[in-house]
Amino acid sequence: MRAARANGHLVLLCTGRPLSLLSPVVLRAGFDGLVLGAGCHVIVGDEVLADRRFPAEQAARVVAALDAHGAAYVLESPEAVYGRPGVDDRLRHLIDTELRPAGLEEGGPGDILEALVMTGDLDGRSFGKAVFFDSPVSGTTLAAELGEAVHVERSSIPGLGGSAGEISVEGVHKALGAQQVVEHLGLSREDVVAVGDGPNDVEMLEYAGLGVAVEGADAALLAVADRTVPGPSAAGVATLFEELGLV
Repeated sequence: MRAARANGHLVLLCTGRPLSLLSPVVLRAGFDGLVLGAGCHVIVGDEVLADRRFPAEQAARVVAALDAHGAAYVLESPEAVYGRPGVDDRLRHLIDTELRPAGLEEGGPGDILEALVMTGDLDGRSFGKAVFFDSPVSGTTLAAELGEAVHVERSSIPGLGGSAGEISVEGVHKALGAQQVVEHLGLSREDVVAVGDGPNDVEMLEYAGLGVAVEGADAALLAVADRTVPGPSAAGVATLFEELGLV
């Protein structure tokens, strides 16, 4: 990434994570901008282009629905990740019983624990995205209850199945953040190369001039990708940069 930037290309990190969940190790790679929270929070250089949060009434409905079903969940914001007391124990149990035995804990939801702020009072809490897991009802059921103003996406973390997902404001996704960056910089979507591996990357790959999916990614993502690259163990993104002449 540093080599590509040195050659005059702009490299941005586009992730579902909020700023409060970004590892310093990741940021050390060097980026010209960040699209965070799957399009909620957009930063180019030192300038914040967007900080989208749930309107208060919608936020209250999301929290009430998750509480009514007894789902474990956290509310993500740039400042912190908020959850009710006990959500840390449920997350640890999920990691110990489901993810770690399958080799999926590394870089997964365990990171939430380090940024988690637990409080019994979530009323009026400002957040851009809610992430639920260990839910007794599916994301489809939650989507039907919450209505068209919100979007419920399957979890991008492998191994969590239908009991986990992400809730965001309808129309807010990674492509929206990418478009805002493109317009701010005076570029065009044809200039964009996007790489992704999860269900929340679909709109971004559709928007980009070249949409690249990691091999073995979600089927919906592979269906819209222009090409694929190997996964991290085979240095797929580095190889892509070389093949495109970025480095």
